[in-house]
Amino acid sequence: MPETLAVHLSVDGGVVRIVLDRPPLNILTIDVMHQLAAALRDAAARPTTRVIVLAARGRAFSAGVDVGEHTADNVDRMLTAFHGLCRTLVATDVPLVAVVGGPALGGGCELVALCDIVVAAEDATFGQPEVRVGVFPPVAAAAFPFMLGKGGLPLLLLGEPVPAARARELGLVTTVVPAADLEAAAERIVRQLAGASAAVLRLTKRAALTGFRRWFADALAEAERIYLADLMATADAHEGLQAFLERRAPVWQHR
Repeated sequence: MPETLAVHLSVDGGVVRIVLDRPPLNILTIDVMHQLAAALRDAAARPTTRVIVLAARGRAFSAGVDVGEHTADNVDRMLTAFHGLCRTLVATDVPLVAVVGGPALGGGCELVALCDIVVAAEDATFGQPEVRVGVFPPVAAAAFPFMLGKGGLPLLLLGEPVPAARARELGLVTTVVPAADLEAAAERIVRQLAGASAAVLRLTKRAALTGFRRWFADALAEAERIYLADLMATADAHEGLQAFLERRAPVWQHR
């Protein structure tokens, strides 16, 4: 059983809302990932669900996966939990709407990227900073080339966050609105989806994502292999993670 409930699920007719509630940054621990995956499975299993809304409380949508769980003795469990969550997102036929206020970084950005419609506040930011701590994000590495083309690789290599307007240009975000209008803008989209047939929405999404799902399954498996067998065998991966935890600049050995 989880020590604390960090994910809340509520049902309103055909709308299921899943809210991350681990403020201020909604860091994704292994336990939180399991809670999120369970909530998604619950929501998708309801035959009348027409739309799943993924949102968060606090000043960030999510600052990503807990770096403390990247340790050598724990990295297998961490990847299994996070990639299981991401595979659940990709396999979900119900339309997914992410509502993003504040930063969505690392694993938080990857979760948003795997949603179908993303409504973001103007002050939201998106990024994959993993390279700065000596690792890379396997899910983004697998998905972004398919989703974002050439625009995806700089996010991985530079590790710099981008504002919501740039994320929309890249195709990571669907709609950008002033922060004060975020909930109302998301609600308009949610209600439009809620007025459609649950069966037709699911079949439409299933047909549209057939190619991506095949690509993603193969690409993520290979990204996982590179991460565990190659990356975690480098000195720099361990140095980067340790430096982050010790709040110091890493000293790269380039090997």
